[in-house]
Amino acid sequence: MTRASIGPFLVNTHYLAEVVEAHVKASRYRDRGNLVHERELRGTAGALIANLEFFQDEDGLLVHADNYCTADFRAFVRAHHERPPECLMTMVTFRTDDPPACGIVEIDARGVVVGFHEKVAAPPENLANGSLDIAKQLIGALADASFDAVKFQKRTVEKVYTKELLDSPRDSLWRHVTTAVGLDRSR
Repeated sequence: MTRASIGPFLVNTHYLAEVVEAHVKASRYRDRGNLVHERELRGTAGALIANLEFFQDEDGLLVHADNYCTADFRAFVRAHHERPPECLMTMVTFRTDDPPACGIVEIDARGVVVGFHEKVAAPPENLANGSLDIAKQLIGALADASFDAVKFQKRTVEKVYTKELLDSPRDSLWRHVTTAVGLDRSR
């Protein structure tokens, strides 16, 4: 990410916080990372709002730690800058071989997300949310709307993604690793 001029980093901890903190402190990027601990889970939007001052009205890259990827972050940032003006956010998606284990998105003819299915038994598609998003002004808009803890993608899908980005093939590895099977496949 640093090669794509992304940073500084805000690392929000909760589960295994001590392990994450030790890893960050031992990292060569420790001077670029700011650690904050979340005692009670607020949801993605709640965590962003609690740390609103960190973003200072800039784009924010949201990365969930339960995914492993080798993404081209420069291409991702470029896609975000080229998104339609009505889209507040850009999301990486991937074709999954295990749709029930992932959040699945539905897109319209323009490529804008119109539906989201969070880990349902029989999702209508296999296009999964990569939990890697760039948001512009969305964080402040959530705060202004008095959101305090929401599942981020479920409340924002109608305004976010372009068809080109969702349909573009990924040469990089992308794997949801919250299950033992997903983690093993990543190795």
